[in-house]
This record gives sequence, structure tokens and C-alpha cells, in this order.
Amino acid sequence: MVATTIHLMRHGEVHNPRGVLYGRLPGYRLSERGVAMAEMVAAHLSGPVPRDVVAVVASPLQRAQETAVPIAAAFDVEIGTDERLIEAGNHFEGKTFGVGDGSLRHPEHWPYLRNPFRPSWGEPYTEQVERMLAAVAAARELARGHEAVLVSHQLPVWVTRLSLENRHLWHDPRKRQCSVASLTSLRYEDDTLVGIGYSEPAASLLPGVSSVAGA
Repeated sequence: MVATTIHLMRHGEVHNPRGVLYGRLPGYRLSERGVAMAEMVAAHLSGPVPRDVVAVVASPLQRAQETAVPIAAAFDVEIGTDERLIEAGNHFEGKTFGVGDGSLRHPEHWPYLRNPFRPSWGEPYTEQVERMLAAVAAARELARGHEAVLVSHQLPVWVTRLSLENRHLWHDPRKRQCSVASLTSLRYEDDTLVGIGYSEPAASLLPGVSSVAGA
């Protein structure tokens, strides 16, 4: 059996003072704490018993690329970019989301909420899973017999896990197990998925971090 592990990593905390859903918008960088989170994950993976990471691949968005930097440096590899790891498309990009002063107070947005099972406000869950699994398959070939880190975003990582665990893709966003800088680790023997693990190497930096505004 050839053992391969693919770590799906959510990027670190983002500098987002306006609290908007930033989605695929450019220019959203890591906060200082987000940089520290990425460095903490790199330290976790590289020692004292280093993981066998031979590839680091990231979403093209700035926050994911920045998260990948210390991990790639720790293992002396170049950062690859895969468009399939990008954040889900979302109608509410650039807007605050909620009642009160948020987007939900405006009737023109209500039609986008008609079908939470698809979801109607953005890229279908099934399409996110399809592209993410294609990126995982490519990484498995690249790192066969070793490990790879794929830096992506909360929703694509979470629905991919739901799919692999044969669960419904629609879900309560408040119950996602995918904190910033977390690792969802897919373990394969040859081409068979044999286990899914979850860890939060930067857990000590998590208090006060919101997983609602952006992903």
C-alpha cells in the first residue's frame, strides 16, 4: 500500500475591519494574527517530528497565498497555485450580511435566499465539491507516497468533507468544523480514502476570531 495524505488547510485570519463577506474579492490580506497562525501551522508540520510534505498548493487569492508562504519555506518547496481551490462564488461579496444594517434588510437580495440547499446565493455545493476533489486528485498524484498541503477556504473545504463522509451538503454555517488555519487531513492508501482527520494547530490564537464574516 502507498500511503498519501492531503491536508486541506483553511487560510489564516484575514484583515477585514469592515466585517464584509469578502469572497473572491482581491486585496484581502492576512491580519497580523493570521500571519502568526500560518507560521504556527508551519512549525507544527515541520517539527519536532516533521511531516513528509513535498508539495504546497494554494488558492490564487491573496490570503491563501500568504498562508502558504511559511509552510512552503519550512519544507523548501515552491508554492503551486490551483484555481480549483478558490473560495466559493457568492452574491453577497463586498456586503455585510445580516438584519439591521446588513444586506438582509434590503428586499432586492431576498430572492437569492430562496433555496439554501443549492445554495441560491452562490456557487452550488456540488460544483465546489467537484472542483475540490479534482484538486485533491491532482495533489495525490503530485505527492504520491508523501503529503501535500492545499490552502483553500472554509466553505469549499467543509462541503468536500461532508461529501467524503456521505453527509448532506446543505448545513448550518454556524456548525462547520473548519476554523481559520485548521487542517482537514485526508488519508489515502493507494487510491482509497481510509480516514479523515481534523486538527487546529493554531488553536491558541483562535479566541475572538469570527468564522462568519468571510471565509
